[in-house]
Amino acid sequence: MLSKTAAMRDAYGDALLELGATNRDVVVIGADTTGSLKSGVFATKFPERFFNVGIAEQNLVSIAAGMALAGKVAFAGTYAIFVPGKSVDQIRNNIAYPDLNVKLVCSHGGISVGPDGASHQQVEDIAIMRAIPKMKVIVPADAVSTKAVAKAIASIPGPFYVRLTRSSTPVVYESGFEYRYGKANIVRDGSDVALIACGIMVPEALKAAESLKSKGVSASVVDLHTIKPVDSDAIARVAQSCGRVVTAEEHNIIGGMGSAVAEVLGEVRPTPMKRVGVMDTFGESGEAGELLKKYGLTAANIEQAALGLKPQ
Repeated sequence: MLSKTAAMRDAYGDALLELGATNRDVVVIGADTTGSLKSGVFATKFPERFFNVGIAEQNLVSIAAGMALAGKVAFAGTYAIFVPGKSVDQIRNNIAYPDLNVKLVCSHGGISVGPDGASHQQVEDIAIMRAIPKMKVIVPADAVSTKAVAKAIASIPGPFYVRLTRSSTPVVYESGFEYRYGKANIVRDGSDVALIACGIMVPEALKAAESLKSKGVSASVVDLHTIKPVDSDAIARVAQSCGRVVTAEEHNIIGGMGSAVAEVLGEVRPTPMKRVGVMDTFGESGEAGELLKKYGLTAANIEQAALGLKPQ
């Protein structure tokens, strides 16, 4: 398990090519990062449906909204620090408020961006986007699920925000994985503690679960890829069966996936829980692996949180 790695961005580019071949209404809009995001591959086959607007993120969002008003399925994106970072007003009023069919797929989320430093390490985007009415928020765990997500949301009406990671990451799912909108994936069954994770923290949760097994602790691992709408039923079920919950995300612990889980548990099933994430701080320049370790985003941190929880 987790022996292979692949880039989410490459998978996204592949998905766009397949969508372009089957749906003539799919258009792609970029902001001078289409080479890095791999969305530029769409232009090689469908140049008449590809638009690079340059370093103008607010225009990117607004042009995507206009395309959607014209009946297109608009895929738009750049680095997460710029969208939503520089264009929240346009996202809110031009896309979400009129409930337009725009898919914002952005890369370079989290501190694993690495040497680009704090100014480019987006750790607030999940909180920002899930607070906007009508916006759906997805954080895939690997390249396989990224491709499945991109293809699936093309046929689901309304605005989406999908957050991808810069680096190649462990492959969690086998080819043929089917994304189920709004339904969490139980990746591993367990009875003592539920490890609920999203994005690159899913493979870390799986590593933590394996280590916990050697200590006599049975851990369930849940890939909560769709953070909004959140799968309240799945969260309540694993909380009931395990009695303890640890959340793990490459995002500020305030307002992110862990907060979404806490909101659900607070209302439907109060459960002892701990959140693993960025502890309300900015990152810094460094290699991705070094930063993830320094800021407590590793399997060891998840395991420590799980062992520190007393059963209900």
